[in-house]
Amino acid sequence: MRSLLRKLCLFFYYSIAIYFPTQPFPGYRLGYFLRRNLVQWIADSCGEKVIIKQKCYFGSGKGLSIGDRAQLGHNARIDQEVKIGRDVVMGPDVVIMTNAHAFESLEIPINQQGNVPCRAVVIGNDVWLGTRVIILPGVVIGDQAVIGAGSVVTKDVPKGAIVAGNPAKLIRMRGERIEKVLD
Repeated sequence: MRSLLRKLCLFFYYSIAIYFPTQPFPGYRLGYFLRRNLVQWIADSCGEKVIIKQKCYFGSGKGLSIGDRAQLGHNARIDQEVKIGRDVVMGPDVVIMTNAHAFESLEIPINQQGNVPCRAVVIGNDVWLGTRVIILPGVVIGDQAVIGAGSVVTKDVPKGAIVAGNPAKLIRMRGERIEKVLD
């Protein structure tokens, strides 16, 4: 029964619900409500007060876990086996990858080498992912981190770090400016 309901919710989500309005357009609350309630049946887990913006794509929802009050941005592309913590804010066009193509053999064309094994991505609590961030397979982003717009995250990000660039590098830790102002 749950499998059939999940498939119906997937169909309704991808055929109609992804187009419902988001803030500031009239009816945005209905759009948020419908998407959240559908995703509660689609994802492995979906917390309270989650906001899913227009055209957010997450495949079948296999292995997707979304914490309370998290916001999935416009046009986000999220692979399977992704855990998103509580209070995560995501800008538009974020890509979270857990799969990749094999490419090591020079004798076999890349498109015939298949995929490497899936490597889960974990995003901690109270994280901000800026516009067009790309997170590569196997990355763990610590709690309270900030990822600058356009960054490509290839390695784990420590708790409270602000990273940016391609590849993303440590800029500073959150709270450092406050400490300098108070000194």
